[in-house]
Amino acid sequence: MPLRLAFMGTPEFAVPALTELIGQGHDIAAVYTQPARPKGRGLTAELSPVAKIAATHGLSVRTPETLKTAAAQAEFADLHLDAAVVVAYGLLLPKPILAAPKLGCFNLHASLLPRWRGAAPIQRAIQSGDAETGAMVMRMEEGLDTGPVLMAERVPIARKTHGELHDELARLGADLMVRALAALERGSIEEQPQQGDDITYARKISKDETRIDWAKSAREIDCLIRALSPAPGAWCDAKDERLKILYAEPLSGTGEPGEILDDRLTVACGDGALRLTRLQRAGRGALEAQDLLRGFPLAPGDRLA
Repeated sequence: MPLRLAFMGTPEFAVPALTELIGQGHDIAAVYTQPARPKGRGLTAELSPVAKIAATHGLSVRTPETLKTAAAQAEFADLHLDAAVVVAYGLLLPKPILAAPKLGCFNLHASLLPRWRGAAPIQRAIQSGDAETGAMVMRMEEGLDTGPVLMAERVPIARKTHGELHDELARLGADLMVRALAALERGSIEEQPQQGDDITYARKISKDETRIDWAKSAREIDCLIRALSPAPGAWCDAKDERLKILYAEPLSGTGEPGEILDDRLTVACGDGALRLTRLQRAGRGALEAQDLLRGFPLAPGDRLA
């Protein structure tokens, strides 16, 4: 039976979930998303990915700056919802919002809670060298990602980049949310409290984390590169130019940290080496290493900093 829902989400990660809920015939009473933000060189205001999809389906879109006002809370309550689905929305939901829907508010989170609560769970799981991650649907509480879990799916990280894992978890999470709502409506789901012995917090990626320190081990640098690929990108200085490294392969090798060891862009690290395979110069498109070297020669003995 279709549910009357509010969908609350903003970035591309949230789009598959909204699309799947629409496809399943749920009544989307309103879509809440972040307001249009200036973007690009012209700083033109651009709608969020969720707002764009909602508009193509003729859905009501709301972009409040806050949900803490009495007016915003009354407007939300007047929707008379069965549930609210929240996917990377970007605003905290105060208690009156959480309490308004009949069944509650449910969040799709891209980690195996309580590991990596917070803003950047996919990047932090890769950067930390976790073997696996996943998606979870949880009932929302006032705390940060603290609520009981309805459903979960695990996926291996292997050598995936943030971009690859982001897309995989977005698709998986959309299906998971649909199944969780159906089970919730049937009363056939048992919510599980989070186990508190592995709590970690996934703070946002800061600019000072994106520069590669070649004195670190090849494993650490490889994890950083994949965690930040394709954006914002881990970078280093090459010939006084910022060079993003989008993918690399760990290898054995020794040399001074940052030293190029061969003509295939193998670079020495503090422990081991990395062969750089996909790179991007400032203001240009991404290239495979052999293509980049044709127009930007880097020779054995050169140093990346």
